[in-house]
Amino acid sequence: MRDIQNEPDLRRIDIDQVGIRNIAYPITVKDKLKGSQRTVASISMSVNLPHGFKGTHMSRFVEVLDKHKENIHIDTVKDILSDMRAVLNAERSHIEMSFTYFIEKAAPVSKLKALMDYNCTYSGTLSGASESPVLDSVMTVRVPVLSLCPCSKEISRYGAHNQRGIITISVRVNRLVWIEELVDYAERSASSPVYPLLKREDEKYVTERSYENPVFAEDIVRNVTGFLNADARIVWFEAAAENFESIHNHNAWALISRRREG
Repeated sequence: MRDIQNEPDLRRIDIDQVGIRNIAYPITVKDKLKGSQRTVASISMSVNLPHGFKGTHMSRFVEVLDKHKENIHIDTVKDILSDMRAVLNAERSHIEMSFTYFIEKAAPVSKLKALMDYNCTYSGTLSGASESPVLDSVMTVRVPVLSLCPCSKEISRYGAHNQRGIITISVRVNRLVWIEELVDYAERSASSPVYPLLKREDEKYVTERSYENPVFAEDIVRNVTGFLNADARIVWFEAAAENFESIHNHNAWALISRRREG
């Protein structure tokens, strides 16, 4: 049969990434308490395509995934990326896995437990010589939190406006950093964590704690930066805070990006 993908393209334009997106697949993620956790990821895979080729072979991406289906884990990503480069004759391969991670969380007063879900993304790019390829990987965790406005508290006779928000932390590391640790950094940087289960005594605690700990989006990213800067395992990070404002028709947003020197 005619292989159109391998036919030459005369426009002489390289393509940075070409591949497949949003294929659902079971994966295993490291769990600090249980060792590992099974979840389902939405996976995107791509390679670079030199200008001499008309197209890539989409089916080969799925074939690579199927080869590793019994052990798709963050620790095996380099093997998957290596196979992608070999099978698709590429110089660079890239994978992105977005998944839900669950942590059992106790309410602050009643201590009742329930599962809290966090949206995470792991991305990896393999490039360089085939005998010594370099893996560049980034872990991203999105943590829902509560923030109370310092300005509103200062100018109001009764209460202060507060809202849920999302803290997004992305890191490159030289040693393992647990998802649970990044969640903790985020939650300690806001007015209060968000909980999956609260009784009345817990709601009282969260409300009063937030009132006693007001923070702007700017405060949140600076707080997160303090934790990440102090963690020697983190060589690069990006911290963003977005507050879903309760009295404004816009969201408040702030971001800090840093690379560790030396």
